[in-house]
Amino acid sequence: MLFSGATLGLGLTEWLVGIGVPHGVTDAFGVGLVVAVISYTSLIVGELVPKRIALHDPERIAVCVAPAMTILAQIASVWLLHVSGDWVLRSLDHRCEAKGRVTEEEIRILIADAESAGVIEPGERAMIAGVVRLGDRPARAIMTPRRDIDMVDLSGDPETIRRTIAASTHSRLPVVEGETDDVLGVIQAKEILDVYLRGGVPDIRCHVRQAPVILDTADALEVVDLMKRSPIHMALVHDEYGHFEGIVTNADLLESIVGTLKKDEGPIEPDAVQRDDGSWLVSGRMPVDEMGQRLSIAIPERRSYHTAAGFVLEHVGHLPTIGETFETQNWRFEIVDLDCHRIDKILALRVPNDHRRVALR
Repeated sequence: MLFSGATLGLGLTEWLVGIGVPHGVTDAFGVGLVVAVISYTSLIVGELVPKRIALHDPERIAVCVAPAMTILAQIASVWLLHVSGDWVLRSLDHRCEAKGRVTEEEIRILIADAESAGVIEPGERAMIAGVVRLGDRPARAIMTPRRDIDMVDLSGDPETIRRTIAASTHSRLPVVEGETDDVLGVIQAKEILDVYLRGGVPDIRCHVRQAPVILDTADALEVVDLMKRSPIHMALVHDEYGHFEGIVTNADLLESIVGTLKKDEGPIEPDAVQRDDGSWLVSGRMPVDEMGQRLSIAIPERRSYHTAAGFVLEHVGHLPTIGETFETQNWRFEIVDLDCHRIDKILALRVPNDHRRVALR
């Protein structure tokens, strides 16, 4: 471009001198004007116009230019250049292997770009993100904890067992006998209720089915494979000491992908709600990776907690009281509701000043 600018600019300079323009101005003006015109023309003709044409009908344009590009690649001897470069690197004892790996962050960026371009809907993006997160979660992060499970205790009297099954909204119930860590199996509520409706008294033990047992550290995708192979679509979660911690059902797996599902006649309760002042009211059971994405805060990959409540306990180091606060990553977290010893609701408010510390009061 400089060569063409100097060549064409010389002719323009002579023309400007001929019409009376001072010689000191014509050199810079002539070359600058020619370079500007060439740059503008190359930008329009060489980049923008071909790009617009290719975007208008990409398949047909690709078919048309493919033979020419193949010939150009052969002429340019791309293979020869690649082999020559590898030989030079090996001679310098520098082994460089292109792995071509795609990271999760690159996938998220690609999905976000696809949503911005209208290729996928926001709901589709949320589900794809849920599938990606599912592979990083252990069974303990997606299970229904033991305290929220309706269980049938065989050590109780028949009337108590009948009321427990009738009052439960679940189709499958774990069965214990006295000790809650000793889960005998799972019963189908429909089978038991059918016997009651016929006027009989069922023998619960005869209806107990064995359910698969998994460790709380098992990968969520392993749980998916196990559930697909098991006729009982429920898995019992135990820790390394054999303590019963909870269950994983198809609904738990689905909620990890699409979000909280409605379980009763009342309104659905979302895990996080943004208020008018920009703060967030977060449920203690909300998965901590989803909370980190909502609030744009860093969550360590290696951690011993999986919920927003665990995030709070990790920072305060004890069971907090209502109204207790701490600050981290430019957010102030306040415990606004406790359910016995469980953190139920957390208020997250962005702090105006930039001090990256954890402050308890």
